[in-house]
Amino acid sequence: MDSAIPPHLRCPRTLSRRIADDYQPPFPMWVARAGEDLRQVVMAYLGVQFQGEEKRDRALAGLRRIVADFSLEDGPDHHDLTEHRDAQGYGNLIVLAYWRDPSAYRRWLSSPIVSDWWTSQDRLKDGIGYFREIVAPRVDQFETLYAFTNDFPGVGSIMEGASDAIQEHGYWGSMRDRFPLSQTDRMQPKGRLRIVTGNPHEGGRVLVEGHDALALIRSGQDWADTDGNERRLYLEEIEPTLRSGMDFLRDHGQDIGCYSNRYVSYIDLDGNPIEKSYNIGHWRSLDLLERWAESHPTHLRIFVTFFRVVAKLSKLRLYHEVSVFDAGHQTYEYVNCHPQTGMMRDAVTAPAG
Repeated sequence: MDSAIPPHLRCPRTLSRRIADDYQPPFPMWVARAGEDLRQVVMAYLGVQFQGEEKRDRALAGLRRIVADFSLEDGPDHHDLTEHRDAQGYGNLIVLAYWRDPSAYRRWLSSPIVSDWWTSQDRLKDGIGYFREIVAPRVDQFETLYAFTNDFPGVGSIMEGASDAIQEHGYWGSMRDRFPLSQTDRMQPKGRLRIVTGNPHEGGRVLVEGHDALALIRSGQDWADTDGNERRLYLEEIEPTLRSGMDFLRDHGQDIGCYSNRYVSYIDLDGNPIEKSYNIGHWRSLDLLERWAESHPTHLRIFVTFFRVVAKLSKLRLYHEVSVFDAGHQTYEYVNCHPQTGMMRDAVTAPAG
């Protein structure tokens, strides 16, 4: 049985796993594999925010403009489009783009077409909001998990293939054990979210600075190919339980260390829905994410529901990816977004000087 950590990232452990060497997982799962040349990736969440259906077409036009710039030299290796409504009732369109090469991302970002559009004063007059939440984990700072071995979504889409069936899953703590960095580092947070420029309550442009070991989870579901009883199981039993847990984190996550939680649905460039979804959750730390997963009723209901029906699932595609980041590898920028958006809600004002 394979390990989730690829051979070239294994090292002598100073921190133990939660399982014995002879542990046998209850069912097979896989992780994405990349060559040794992959050192760091960029995950760019590029959003458009609007209030009221009358502004949705304008927001879609903004989204299409962002995607059009992906065709420029050094554009992303993969992207997908989503839509969701947040707790304040605003619509949000997000394109999530992945780069294998941070240098290519920086060249793309600094190209005049991209840079001039983002910094233009016109962005303050469009009548809609924009945001960019950019994170860049090293390969030892993220893990993946898939219930399938082909056509990986998310960060797996920019990796070359899949592992054999892995050992580190099906138990509390397995997420951490899949991180290469967990062999020697507990990934404890340092610092706080800080507002560097701007005032969230005044609109305009706001820049938020991240902190070390901030954690991000993308957890996805694809039911497009399901039918019959499996489709019913997902839509009537799994999805309502999942939505309840995600709504709890959206509305009450601040109390337990969740900075932002978005339960998003795939769309195409015209805004039409696609039968896929995922959750985007930013957390103060991996510890706090684990604590919610292991002990909070909202997640335990999701976990119990899944294990009760997992043997009946064959076409439902489930996966997740979890990352942690150095403070210097995060950028959170907001333009005319409401003050509860993303990292702004929990950020403190940086002291003068």
